[in-house]
Amino acid sequence: MQKVALVTGSNKGIGFAVVQSLCKQYDGDVYLSSRDVGRGTAAVEKLKSEGLKAFFRQLDINHLESVRAARDFFKEKYGGVDVLINNAGIAFKVSDTTPFGTQAEVTLKTNFFATRDICDEFLPIIKSGGRVVNVSSMMGSIALNRCSPELQARFRSSDITQEELVGLMERIYARKLRQERPADRILLNACCPGWVRTDMAGPNATKSPDEGAITPVYLALLPAGAEEPHGQFVSDKEVQPCPATITTSRHWASPLAATGHHHQPPLGITTSHHWNPQSLQAHYCSFPSHYMGKEFVCCYF
Repeated sequence: MQKVALVTGSNKGIGFAVVQSLCKQYDGDVYLSSRDVGRGTAAVEKLKSEGLKAFFRQLDINHLESVRAARDFFKEKYGGVDVLINNAGIAFKVSDTTPFGTQAEVTLKTNFFATRDICDEFLPIIKSGGRVVNVSSMMGSIALNRCSPELQARFRSSDITQEELVGLMERIYARKLRQERPADRILLNACCPGWVRTDMAGPNATKSPDEGAITPVYLALLPAGAEEPHGQFVSDKEVQPCPATITTSRHWASPLAATGHHHQPPLGITTSHHWNPQSLQAHYCSFPSHYMGKEFVCCYF
């Protein structure tokens, strides 16, 4: 059956550059996806004008119905998915005046919980030898290091359960894949694309979108039979000796990073769920490297 790769949130920026690169290197169909049909089809047409062939699939990761419709489409047409790159995410601008609690809640809803939904729905249909790449941010590690030693230890624990992490925040997949489908050799990693010139990161970043796409594409195209990296955090195609955590699937995982507030938020700021600022930082920024089974690629900015 025909191989297929899906890149979420890929009508512009790093996601678009990843699709471009896959169209040139991947031996299979490549799907560009976005919430907005008009922007998505325009992106596909741009690729076509460059002599590249990509397909479009409307996908809004914040809506479970959209996620499940996409899952059913790929299962019926392709028997599953060979490469899944979770690139979709949001970030508030530095100048945004939205209250911190609101920014945190909205950011977590998309960058963590919606990505978790994608993994819950798509990991069961990732084909044998598949690759899963989660584009993320090193800001999670920075925020985690500001938390109490007790909270850091719990986030880094190798035996944390999904229920417990949901209670703190939520997680687990790479370990689960290795346990439940060991013969399928699915690799799941997290990666950092670097600081990339996009609408999200701004014009002063040091890397172009094409340069930012290098590590996600490298992880997505690891050769058949490869056993490593798996459950690792990768930057510039190198496994990083960082804490045993990986961040949520977005370039700016932390509301602090999204707003440019790299200091500890003032005491008393809470979300509607009444989380304190310290735990909120960790909740929005980090989860252990076991988080997604398959090939977990985290990308940092």
